[in-house]
Amino acid sequence: MKALRFAIAQKNFVVGGIDENLEKIKSSIEEARKYNPDFIIFPELAITGYPPEDLLFRMAFLQKNIDGLNEIANFSKGKDEIIIVGFVDLKDDIYNAAAIIQNGKLIGIYHKILLPNYGVFDEKRYFSSGIKPMIVEVDNVKVGISICEDIWVPDGPIVDEVDSGAMVLVNISSSPYNIMKGSAREKMIQTRASDLHTAIVYANVVGGQDELVFDGHSFVVDENGNLIARAKDFEEEILIADVDIPNIVNMNLHDPRRRERIKKIGDVDAIRATLKESPKEKIEKRISPSICLEEEIFKALVLGTRDYITKNGFKKVLIGLSGGIDSSLVAVIASEAIGSENVIGVMMPSMYSSASSIEDARALALNLGIKTFQIGITDVYNSYIKALEKIFEGTQPNITEENLQARIRGNYLMAISNKFGYLVLTTGNKSEMSTGYATLYGDMAGGFDPIKDLYKTMVYRVCKWFNESRKKEIIPNNVFVKPPSAELKPNQVDQDTLPPYELLDSILELYVEKDFSFEEITEMGFDPEMVKKTIKLVDTSEYKRRQSPPGVKITFRAFGRDRRLPITNHFRG
Repeated sequence: MKALRFAIAQKNFVVGGIDENLEKIKSSIEEARKYNPDFIIFPELAITGYPPEDLLFRMAFLQKNIDGLNEIANFSKGKDEIIIVGFVDLKDDIYNAAAIIQNGKLIGIYHKILLPNYGVFDEKRYFSSGIKPMIVEVDNVKVGISICEDIWVPDGPIVDEVDSGAMVLVNISSSPYNIMKGSAREKMIQTRASDLHTAIVYANVVGGQDELVFDGHSFVVDENGNLIARAKDFEEEILIADVDIPNIVNMNLHDPRRRERIKKIGDVDAIRATLKESPKEKIEKRISPSICLEEEIFKALVLGTRDYITKNGFKKVLIGLSGGIDSSLVAVIASEAIGSENVIGVMMPSMYSSASSIEDARALALNLGIKTFQIGITDVYNSYIKALEKIFEGTQPNITEENLQARIRGNYLMAISNKFGYLVLTTGNKSEMSTGYATLYGDMAGGFDPIKDLYKTMVYRVCKWFNESRKKEIIPNNVFVKPPSAELKPNQVDQDTLPPYELLDSILELYVEKDFSFEEITEMGFDPEMVKKTIKLVDTSEYKRRQSPPGVKITFRAFGRDRRLPITNHFRG
């Protein structure tokens, strides 16, 4: 029995890079044609990149995207496969759209109906909603087209397409990653397929765009919700899958709930006749394996960091190596992202730096094969203190003197960055960004923070996984066992100022990501004074976060476009 063959182009596109996106689309079409597909599917807004944000207010950008669509149509001449590609349509208004192209012609356009306007999404700012479902027909088989959010709502546009006779649904998407998002999407779409007795082809984009990272994880499920094929997470590829149409017809014939639908599907005997024999060679069923949470997070961090560096034209990065867990993980991420030969570590010890921290930083650099420099800050620090002596007269040392050390280090890093054009990667984690445990114009100085959305406890888990996955001690063991410390004064540890990270991170997750109140958190058994202190630290640090560099979104609710609170704010829960 014949199947319809789908080729999913899970590719990495660049926002605004229409010319390079078109070249990637055309080369992907040529690659997919080797498998003789009936459909070649590209993700949502593949031509423009996602999300294009306020570029959508520029008519030149919109017109170039339309010109690009016409270029793809011309490229398709002489071939019978159907190409589905995401673009911005300008018909009457601006629409997030899917173009259906065949043999040089634009045979249909679908406008996204459900526009997300929550979390990181802001689509109602830019697009108008579509009003009509879209069905294309191949060999008497009806295939419904939808875009991203359209499939997330159980009674959304896909139901209309199925009720109109669609046996296969194609959903093109640009769905950003957060922890466990890929498996959640997969389960949701398996449920949709099983409920509707319809196969579903899901095509997602892959790559990093500013704070967002897209995991790919494209897949195809049959009418029972069983996986037919799954692409790799965080990697580009062409995924090929065959969808068996007679099985879908038979299932609907034998289900009393679907009898009415069969009339809309069409002449069952005609469908069976056209699908009887397949001239195509069978392909192997390929389902890429699932990965553990720590590996998933690490791959997201590496991809997001790599794309931020390379898409913005940087060749090398600079990291302040302290010998701590955070800078160790950032150095590992950078080495994986762009190669250790393009990573430079700078050790900047002070009079308070322990010998073990310097040794740990050196050992890490040696294990990774990254180049390092050591520049002490003590002399410069003493010069600062002397210069400020009269102004500070009559005062006692406090956090000011600690912050001076961080700012000297920030100055060193930025000077090297300016001289050689390196991108400075900062090393603050989400626990620190939440509580303001970071120094403006000091350790926050830089262009990108790979672990900005990673809680301290998860930093340890990912580092442990990395060593285990490489089957050797790349991050020195001492980094894991010594108490975390900024080393800005004698015998300092983080817990002098912050609650233990195991408790702190649990409170932060409830308050920052779930918006739980003080009362709700304390009712869960947390110490009221600890909760009150944590909430105060979060609320009073908004001004710092606004000045922090961007970083990869990992959690369900990241700071920035995901969590938008006013800096000037007198509300206290």
